Amino acid sequence: MSFSASPRPPSGPPRRSLLVSAAGAAGAVLLVGCSGDPDSGEPAAERSAADAARARAGRDSEALAARYAAVIAAHPGLSERLRPLREEVLRHAKAFGAKGTGGTASPGASASSGASPSVSARAAGPGDDVGRVPADEKDAVALLAGAERKLADRRTEALLEVPGELARLLASVAAAGAAHVYLLTDGG
Repeated sequence: MSFSASPRPPSGPPRRSLLVSAAGAAGAVLLVGCSGDPDSGEPAAERSAADAARARAGRDSEALAARYAAVIAAHPGLSERLRPLREEVLRHAKAFGAKGTGGTASPGASASSGASPSVSARAAGPGDDVGRVPADEKDAVALLAGAERKLADRRTEALLEVPGELARLLASVAAAGAAHVYLLTDGG
């Protein structure tokens, strides 16, 4: 008896939908139990370092959300693909306690002839020109993937320097960032 492949296409949701859902669900489960407790008995210096790391992670997520907003503003055709990823990045910022606006694109954010290599090679940070977006959609998405990858790597490296609950939150958000990289590159 031989088995042959079915000529029908596979049914069910596409792999990208499943990945976004899985990453979002895993992040939501971990985010619920990952709030810091100032009365946890941690030494003040350790709590202060953790607070600084948490604030930095929140700012990084807000800057990444601003980068997504700038790409969406410059390339409206990418909106459907990028908006769910940006919304998840905003949830990450909120989980870290960020209180900013979430990086809305400025009216002047438009496609340019290209982004500087230093900006495209790392996540947005203080002083970066988030509004500069490559004119080519493929390059703009590659810019986001590079920013997500750099930030996920930086968060993974920081795991050893922060206490348990924050480390778990950073690990969860780094994993979500890695899933975003996949969705922006191979899975796109």
